[in-house]
Amino acid sequence: MNLSVIIPVYNEVESIQEIVKRVRDTGLAWEIILVDDGSKDGTRDLLKEMDSQGSIRVILHEENQGKGAAVRTGLDAARGDVLLIQDADLEYDPRDYPVLLKPLEEGIADVVYGSRFLGGPRRVAMFWHMVANHMLTFMTNVLYNTILSDMETGYKVFRRNVVDGVSLHARRFDFEPEFTAKVLKRKYRIFEVPITFNPRDYSEGKKIKLKDAFEAVWTLLKYRFVD
Repeated sequence: MNLSVIIPVYNEVESIQEIVKRVRDTGLAWEIILVDDGSKDGTRDLLKEMDSQGSIRVILHEENQGKGAAVRTGLDAARGDVLLIQDADLEYDPRDYPVLLKPLEEGIADVVYGSRFLGGPRRVAMFWHMVANHMLTFMTNVLYNTILSDMETGYKVFRRNVVDGVSLHARRFDFEPEFTAKVLKRKYRIFEVPITFNPRDYSEGKKIKLKDAFEAVWTLLKYRFVD
């Protein structure tokens, strides 16, 4: 199994070196694709130093386009047969990779979601953010007849064939609902596993905002009826 780890990056000068170290320390990443989405804080200088170091590949967006656009760029560039999306902000712990990969290795899943709400260790923070996540997941379950616990998770791992031939259009944080909607409509097997979650708050640089929840609602509704 050749694992491509895709890391969308925007203004993460404080965390980018640490997250890359943590990913490499797992010993599981066949390649690490860093897609910088127009950072202005010095992140790009660090990325240029990392480029071509072992398994690392760096792609630079000249202008900020949004997380979804960065993820799509990474997906297009990935060469592995299993793809994993890793946020750069240290909220998600690469030490969970073995748990995330196990359902794929055992052949019982095509897609694995790392759920923040299945009893894994987590920092206690941001009640209303959790409420929004639960509401969006509930809406997903109603619209697509499923029982997910965490649609909005940033940890999504899947075989390459899941996205081959699928048109993804997300540019911002609408990637999660669009990807989920299209995976569910195509009847791929999704498995959820508990993960560690250490959320940062807005004062620490968290980027997702309330307006992104409304965009997620529209995305879920739209892709229920169109492809």
